[in-house]
Amino acid sequence: MSIKNLLLFIAAATIYSCSSNNRTDSAEQKTFTTEGEYISVSSTSPILQNIQIEEVATTDYKVSFTTSGVVRAIPSRYAEIGSPFAGRVVKSFVKLGQKVSSGSPVFEIHSPSFYETCKQYQQAKQEMELALKSLNRERDLRSNGIGSVKSLEEAEVNYELQKQEYELAVAALDVYQIKTEEISQGLPLIIRSPIAGEVVKEHIVTGQYIREDADALAIVADLGKVWVSAHVKEKDIPFVRQDAEIEIALIALPERKIKGTIYHIGDLLDEDTRSVEVMIECDNPSLTMKPAMYGTVTFTNVPMKTIAVPRSAVLQSEDERYVLVSDGENRFRKVAITVASEEKSGLVPVLSGVKAGDRIVSKGAFYFINAR
Repeated sequence: MSIKNLLLFIAAATIYSCSSNNRTDSAEQKTFTTEGEYISVSSTSPILQNIQIEEVATTDYKVSFTTSGVVRAIPSRYAEIGSPFAGRVVKSFVKLGQKVSSGSPVFEIHSPSFYETCKQYQQAKQEMELALKSLNRERDLRSNGIGSVKSLEEAEVNYELQKQEYELAVAALDVYQIKTEEISQGLPLIIRSPIAGEVVKEHIVTGQYIREDADALAIVADLGKVWVSAHVKEKDIPFVRQDAEIEIALIALPERKIKGTIYHIGDLLDEDTRSVEVMIECDNPSLTMKPAMYGTVTFTNVPMKTIAVPRSAVLQSEDERYVLVSDGENRFRKVAITVASEEKSGLVPVLSGVKAGDRIVSKGAFYFINAR
């Protein structure tokens, strides 16, 4: 075949192909027509034989979805231990990995600020005791008809003021776990652990000078129980329930499936991530779950009444999911829906868009996927 004849053959084939496509498009247009969100199907269209319509109903559906999670230490079981006063470390009582109980000494320091606090406490105590003696004397004088009412009232007011000053001084010492009966001028300040647990971090250097705003010198934690912080997307919040079954898979422990229970569901929505924080409590007797470990959290609810539609009924456009609702007389309307995260089953849980009683195309909806 000459080049000229070959070019003529290609041109003819192209013209035939375009003509065939135009006939196909024309045939499709005769099969159904669109007007806005409505699709009308010809009564003679073979599509009608391949679609199925069913009524939307509520069903017992077990919602299951997965999100990311991070292991956290429980705040009440975690303590960063520093000094409330500036001073110099003179002794350490702990080492890394050591078990301690609540009130166990961690380190001690020499601190001028602490000595001044002790001095203020002693002074407040002495002034309260003097005020009490003065009050008792005025009461005796008054009972014997010698003292005046005014003097007694002044003594009572003075005692109450000094008593309040003393109580404030005691409260200040209690904050630092300093027992008043142990106070003696010149003794170093002993810093104690506020909780029982294990020393998981320690960088106490004897002789170092620390400021009152310095970082913690030791961390004590009880990791026998931990939290896993899961961030649940806004659309899945309605399906987070206290009785949900929780399964956690950590990247560091791929072979282990960890069970947990919901401790708290956050009340505030994060505007940036559009999610709420759900705290999940897990037993960790072997201490294999370490704070900051990352993984996934799967929530599986007990069956609940939910509107769910067949997966084959759901179509996807560029920016939304939708179903086709029957308006009768072979006429259908596109209705956008919002769905929850669903397990890979034949049903899709619907949050909004359709309601029980609506009739939708449950099979063959894909015939209309290109309808415009």
